[in-house]
Amino acid sequence: MAFCARPRLVVDRALIARHVATVRDAIARVRSVLPAAADALASDRTAREIVILNLFVAIQSTLDLAAHWLADAGWDVPSTYGGIFSALVEHGVLPSGLGDRLTSASGFRNLVAHQYGALDVARVHAIASSDLGDLEAFCALIARQSGG
Repeated sequence: MAFCARPRLVVDRALIARHVATVRDAIARVRSVLPAAADALASDRTAREIVILNLFVAIQSTLDLAAHWLADAGWDVPSTYGGIFSALVEHGVLPSGLGDRLTSASGFRNLVAHQYGALDVARVHAIASSDLGDLEAFCALIARQSGG
């Protein structure tokens, strides 16, 4: 389905603003401590934990925003995190590429939540180095749609 704008959200703007601020703050924390190389992240436990925690927080807040968006529109909210962004793509709210990348981010969130010790530090570094823009793009989109 092609990307299309939907009418402004009716959800509490203060709630949206809080979640967007949480995502942006977590992204800033990641960027403030992320070393240039994955091996440096692997050897710095404090930086690694700050990056992982803040990636988790940013992704979780983005998922919360997406679920609110679906509920506010009166659409079914999928029972899995992976389905939330896919549903927004299906309804024409998100372009498919961004939706697919955010769905992958939800998978990373699940790894952090359920298998923390099994995380691949190189993958964590790659996500923190190159995928934060997708979270920012989603926040910008929801802020525009909500009038924020």
